[in-house]
Amino acid sequence: MMKVLFTAAEAVPFIKTGGLGDVIGSLPKELSRNDIDVRVIMPRYRDIAPEYLDKMVVTHRIIVPVGWRQQVCDISCLEYEGVTFYFIGNEYCFDRPGLYGFPDDSERFAFFCRAVLEALPHIEFRPDILHCHDWHSGMISVLLEAHYRENPFYSGIKTIFTIHNLAYQGNFPKEILGDLFNLGWEFFNPEGVEFSGQVSFMKGALNFSDYITTVSGNYAEEILQPDRGQNMDGLLRSRRKHLIGIRNGIDYSEYNPAKDSLIYTRFDARSLRRRRENKLKLQETLGLWISEDIPVIGLVARLVHSKGFDLISQVLEEILALNTQIVLLGQGEEGYQKLFEDAAAKYPDRVSANITFSNELARQIYAGADIFLMPSQYEPCGLSQLNAMRYGCIPLVFATGGLKETVEPFNYQTGEGTGFVFSEYEAEQLLFTVKMATEVYRNKKAWNKLIRSAMKSDFSWRQSSQQYKALYGELINK
Repeated sequence: MMKVLFTAAEAVPFIKTGGLGDVIGSLPKELSRNDIDVRVIMPRYRDIAPEYLDKMVVTHRIIVPVGWRQQVCDISCLEYEGVTFYFIGNEYCFDRPGLYGFPDDSERFAFFCRAVLEALPHIEFRPDILHCHDWHSGMISVLLEAHYRENPFYSGIKTIFTIHNLAYQGNFPKEILGDLFNLGWEFFNPEGVEFSGQVSFMKGALNFSDYITTVSGNYAEEILQPDRGQNMDGLLRSRRKHLIGIRNGIDYSEYNPAKDSLIYTRFDARSLRRRRENKLKLQETLGLWISEDIPVIGLVARLVHSKGFDLISQVLEEILALNTQIVLLGQGEEGYQKLFEDAAAKYPDRVSANITFSNELARQIYAGADIFLMPSQYEPCGLSQLNAMRYGCIPLVFATGGLKETVEPFNYQTGEGTGFVFSEYEAEQLLFTVKMATEVYRNKKAWNKLIRSAMKSDFSWRQSSQQYKALYGELINK
């Protein structure tokens, strides 16, 4: 049986800030169903829910070298839904509120990368493959090559690095090379970890991993181009033979409108009348005008430029003039928050601005809104549009990354498709596409067909996990 160890900074249900946590929480479960012994190792943060912290059992206490420092590391273990999770504990690094964004993130995740490798002989699990995710675990492949290859225990362990978002690279001052990693200056070059005069966790991973994956096939092609490659495109082109895009999926046991206790009324593709009950209840709960005839547009997102809010802000009034309602859930830049708060004050029966995050309200928006607006300027994969389709909320997206790959444009002649797509990143194109969607919405027969097509789409991990299994097998047999 193949043995794979996922290394990542977050995982559902323990803690998450975004899609990375969802992937690490759901993909190992599907892989384990395919005869792969897959386990996960991550930091033990203070903010992990007490219900999980209280169940963790410390199995080992080891000393981890971080440059010239010797740091104490507690290794805890917990099994969840058939998957073994290991947790790396250190008071200085992880006993604080929050996950990222600290001035000493370079030291915190340098410790994590080194601790993963030091922990392996103690947890009695020698993986065939270390599958590292995002920059936080990017230096593992570098450290493996530099400090551990002469040790027989580590001989033959292969590495895969998955890019979840190339924009987040983990770039820090060059002094950390020796100070935190005990690496010589021979590693500080474009073939090593140097990137624009800094040490880059991401660059190290891209250079030293055996294979590189990313979270959709379309994004794998986009990042080879200068306008999407975040100045890593040249390196990625040089490693093109070892780069593969495998689309993310969602956990269909978790996101299931027929069994979801967080929504108002459970339903499936054969009971769309019950889906409409969710819409009416959502309108009532949020203080909106209650009407089946008004299309409700849902947004669940970080309020930042890259998520398309620059376009939305330009045409928000025009979208509302189409006799629509807007339900927003999210936090982000102050200007965008104020934009929606002002709109809600001006149109209290048309706009609901929920400047927070609530998993319960997110599910209720997926289940009750008609159109899911996600005009991201770039999106490596995106999970929200997959969640929305699972619940019959029709996505309206910009043709980029995983959005382009997962949303089939509505065909006005045949009625086929799963959503609405615009291909020019302009506010006028967004508004035009919203108009088209609202026109189709008023044709109930066409709209119900669209809902059923979206709900019947398969974005589970089943197909993607088979691709990962094939990649693992190919790498092990090399």
